[in-house]
Amino acid sequence: MAAKADPNKQGWEEAEFPILCETCLGDNPYVRMTRQGFGKECKVCSRPFTIFRWLPGAGMRYKKTEICQTCAKLKNVCQTCLLDLQYNLPVQVRDTALNITNDAPRSEINREYFAQNIEGKIASGDSLINYGKADSSGREMLKKLARTEPYYKRNRPHICSFFVKGTCTRGDECPYRHEIPEENELSHQNIKDRYYGTNDPVAKKILNRIKGGGNSNITPPEDKSITSLFITGVEEDITETDLRGHFYAFGEIKSVVVVHKSKCAFVNYATRASAEQAIDKSHNNLNIKGHALKVAWGRPRPTGPKTEVQAATAPQGLILPPLESMEIPAPPGETPTGFLYPSQDPTYQGSTNKS
Repeated sequence: MAAKADPNKQGWEEAEFPILCETCLGDNPYVRMTRQGFGKECKVCSRPFTIFRWLPGAGMRYKKTEICQTCAKLKNVCQTCLLDLQYNLPVQVRDTALNITNDAPRSEINREYFAQNIEGKIASGDSLINYGKADSSGREMLKKLARTEPYYKRNRPHICSFFVKGTCTRGDECPYRHEIPEENELSHQNIKDRYYGTNDPVAKKILNRIKGGGNSNITPPEDKSITSLFITGVEEDITETDLRGHFYAFGEIKSVVVVHKSKCAFVNYATRASAEQAIDKSHNNLNIKGHALKVAWGRPRPTGPKTEVQAATAPQGLILPPLESMEIPAPPGETPTGFLYPSQDPTYQGSTNKS
């Protein structure tokens, strides 16, 4: 008599390619991956699944899948960073905008049973996240918060713990970052909280910014010399002329710089009053050629630290005499009054007048 098949083992995942966002995949079009069947258990449903591991790019850290594809499809998120695949936002932000309630079970047995039952619905091609059912305000909020460009800095190596302790001896050969970590709530994230959309510090930061009206970016900086505006969301069909046509109504413009590669632009005004009026009228109300643009204050250029040579040659406490106290030599042909060059001074180097 044949042994009874284990239904839980039959439901283990075997995949040929992971479900990833563009940021986690990296900018290398020839990325190489290693695949290990049933390598680890999913950090959400605890079932074994296929692990993928790859290097997103030069100078980055190796990344791997953290949750199974069933859980990823259930929330429509990346298997590695757990961000929404359509808007690149945390689950809590997306669910808040779409008014989605989390009905997924939390206990271990119920999670496995729920995952097995949901696989049939996923296999039929039905989407479990309905982006179209949100009201107009929710869709508008998602469009404004959506991250359209990949953020590859998220793939950087972790901070070297030995460097923090002051005991790292690798120097430039250390594969980890030599930086001092910032101690805040963002450094204490839980992967299950991120997946279920509860107590996510990153999502809370975004939602608090929305509730505050997003006015932090339009508060005039204390430095009165800042007269430039930073524009994001600039698509290829938006030209310098288009930006000048909109912002010239608020005052004289010194220059407009468009960087299509980064989808941003800088508008530099001649006066501070013109810049303040432009950002007050354009914040959350700028639409050019059907594209919603975001406006914020520009930042001053950092002066940067001085080099050792500059620091050594910099005058410290040196007081020069005023020009008025310096006697200017007389023009050629005229007798100098009270001023003699060393070669003309008879008392210089022991020379004396013959009487």
